[in-house]
Amino acid sequence: MSSKNKDLQGSYAKTRLLLALWELGANEQKVARGKLGKRVVSKGQKITDYQGILEDLQGQGAITILKKGSAISYTLNSPIGLDVLGAGLRSDEFEFESGKTIGTWVANALLRWFRQVGVVVNKTVVLDNGVKVEVIGSYEEFKLEILGLFDKLDKSYSHAGLVPIWQIRKEVGNRLQRDQFNTWIMDMQAEQLLYLQSGEAR
Repeated sequence: MSSKNKDLQGSYAKTRLLLALWELGANEQKVARGKLGKRVVSKGQKITDYQGILEDLQGQGAITILKKGSAISYTLNSPIGLDVLGAGLRSDEFEFESGKTIGTWVANALLRWFRQVGVVVNKTVVLDNGVKVEVIGSYEEFKLEILGLFDKLDKSYSHAGLVPIWQIRKEVGNRLQRDQFNTWIMDMQAEQLLYLQSGEAR
């Protein structure tokens, strides 16, 4: 398969686009189409070659495509976009062709991902009520865990969107220190991922 074709192929292309958007800070601000193009477009390609892939990612909820007049920009949605990126990086399909120069930005982005997001091969395991559980090692992992627990508890106990924080904390157990839990819960509120009210999240 040629480099051009591989760049535009399935999950490899999606992961590469998401990595570029993350590296450009699209989870915190809009990234212009031209800026993204400088990262991902190889010789002989155009950014429009990636349009279908970008639309697929928007359909998945991983990114948002913003249009204002003729200007187009993108944002990386959290947590879905980061979750899709993480899964893509772990996939066997994401690998570089032998002899191909991948670009400094790719190498640096991968290093930053491993450092900041906490993607590790062996997770720390602790005992929680006699059961071995994996420690929550990063804020991104914490967000995914808490949002999942919120939905689970809301449905299981019919909280009508008002899930007590103590109940979420109990579910997390020894997987995270209490001080870190409190800090990251406040960070999630600052990102408007949940709202705290009288000891409850909704």
